[in-house]
Amino acid sequence: MNISKEQLEQAANTIRFLSVDAVNRAASGHPGMPMGMAEIGAVLWLKHLTFNPNHTDWLNRDRFVLSNGHGSMFIYSLLHLAGFKVSLEDLKNFRQLGSSTPGHPESFETEGVECTTGPLGQGIANAVGMAIGQKKMEASYGKDVSSHNVYCLLGDGCLMEGISNEACSLAGHLGLGNLNVIFDDNQISIAGSTNLTFTEDVAGRFEALGWSVKKIDGHNTEEIDKAIDWAKSETEKPSLILARTVIGKGSPNKAGTGGVHGSPLGEEEAKLAKKEMGWPEDKTFLVPEEVRNLFAERIESLQEQYSKWQTGYDSWKKKEPSLASELEDSLLGKIPEDLSKVLLDSFPESDKPSATRKISSAVIQGAAAALPSMIGGSADLEPSTLTTIKDSSSITSEDFSGRNIHFGVREHAMGAIVNGLAHYGGFIPFCSTFLCFSDYMRPSIRLAALSKLRSIFVFTHESIFLGEDGPTHQPVEHVGSLRMIPNLFVMRPADGLETAMCYLLALRREAGPSALCLTRQSISPIERPKDFDPEEILLGAYSVFENGGTTEPGLVIVATGSEVPLAIEVAKSLSEANKVKKGVRVVSMPCWERFNQCSVEYKNTLIPRQSKTVVMEAGTSFGWSGMINADPHQSYMLSVDSFGTSAPLKDLQQKFGFTAELATEKIGGWLAGFSS
Repeated sequence: MNISKEQLEQAANTIRFLSVDAVNRAASGHPGMPMGMAEIGAVLWLKHLTFNPNHTDWLNRDRFVLSNGHGSMFIYSLLHLAGFKVSLEDLKNFRQLGSSTPGHPESFETEGVECTTGPLGQGIANAVGMAIGQKKMEASYGKDVSSHNVYCLLGDGCLMEGISNEACSLAGHLGLGNLNVIFDDNQISIAGSTNLTFTEDVAGRFEALGWSVKKIDGHNTEEIDKAIDWAKSETEKPSLILARTVIGKGSPNKAGTGGVHGSPLGEEEAKLAKKEMGWPEDKTFLVPEEVRNLFAERIESLQEQYSKWQTGYDSWKKKEPSLASELEDSLLGKIPEDLSKVLLDSFPESDKPSATRKISSAVIQGAAAALPSMIGGSADLEPSTLTTIKDSSSITSEDFSGRNIHFGVREHAMGAIVNGLAHYGGFIPFCSTFLCFSDYMRPSIRLAALSKLRSIFVFTHESIFLGEDGPTHQPVEHVGSLRMIPNLFVMRPADGLETAMCYLLALRREAGPSALCLTRQSISPIERPKDFDPEEILLGAYSVFENGGTTEPGLVIVATGSEVPLAIEVAKSLSEANKVKKGVRVVSMPCWERFNQCSVEYKNTLIPRQSKTVVMEAGTSFGWSGMINADPHQSYMLSVDSFGTSAPLKDLQQKFGFTAELATEKIGGWLAGFSS
């Protein structure tokens, strides 16, 4: 498909002024980036990017990530021109309520948007995850299935954020030659010139990270075209194209200034810009017929490419029916019907205490054997988090067939890379670190929840009871903090059975992430009736101990994780001492969020409002009063509302009141106040 310079420039101006008009109409947005990157968008989408608006889930499509997501009108304009379900009316409704063109790109909202971006640096880290996904897919199923590239556009803000350096460091280490990144080097930030804060040698930095680097004029369509060809030919290293651009190109009074970054041009300046670029001044949302035809021709040629791939894929399916079935199940996110049994059989039953991180390790082996799509690793903590898939090799720059990813000490990027794998499709990715380091990952966890991704975050060393490492490593507020994130399941299992069922709950979730919080210390398994149905655990909360035989016990003790066996001990002691009228119930609540989805009847039956209620959790009390729905005058919190301290486990239990003797004494004293 031959396209002239003049045709590319006309396409670029179409992108430029669709963006200007939409931002003006919304009276909100960021016109500068789309105006400055318009030529790059035109060349990339008309000459290089592989896509198919009629088959948007095509496995072998190129992935396009807009890391500098504030310039969202750039991608919306391109999606409209490229035949995706983004109409001219959608462009006119930019940033409006219910629109499919929100302020920043959202993967679940707009067809053709590969990942949710906006928080700077997240997109490039997602792109690294997608590039790993392509390499892994190719290694597992062959080039007939997957042989595409990942393209990412980013700005100076992305490069200033630390997450980008973490992600790009790993990309260089793994030699991700399928990753092609274009830097919008416009030398302007919101505050003014980037010289205020950003004077590093970007080319030198990326060369040191193991990337191939090229500098170009970002408005010269011939240079752009050749640079993208060069990037595609660099198959041993990821590629960075530094494109020198002018932010707000075409605006006579605002181009090259911070004033065009995040504010509409305004009607008069928009007319001046159109005049400057030879565009009709009196028209808005103009798409010339010639440009529509250009994109139509591009789509037609790509349809031929898709058909050729489909023929090859069909041939591969006939040769490899078992592999094809495995792949297609993975792409659909299918979970084996017997996964519950697989996970429950994955760890040996024992009456001996064990750490839930150790049980988790056994459960991961069972899950990985049943789910070829399961892939993951840790932030240099495999010996501690115990998350290695034992019968698999590790991904390296020479071999991507393994299922273990060594992320290195890069928690922030690790979370976003896992999200990139989830966005890519065909994988159920997980990652792990100590719970206190979830703070480094919070933006990625939040975006996983927002984007409805099946990302799994495994956190070990989940309370002050990890011991001598002290308060810097002892999480107290982290479980409560994670529970604040909408659409995130936070799970704190109490023993092997709960650990297995929590993994089942996480693996079954198709529209949201999960965080499993696991112990370093050993805890005793819970004794349950022989006829106990493990599916009860999937309700998020259930009764593990009853003494009194009444539907409205005098006392309900709600506990999570390692405090559940302790709560049972305390309940027995209180019952034996006749401290409670009408009996005691202990409720294990491994997952608040799942329990919240239960019926009001179930919740009120399990934890009756009339019952006195005690919460036992070795973390902050934040949020618990609303969760248990109890009369605040009839509830008591045994929690840790301060930082921990460096000491052996038993000393910490004694200091913070988490022994059977001290807890019984405290709760018994509280109960005595009602009868005095």
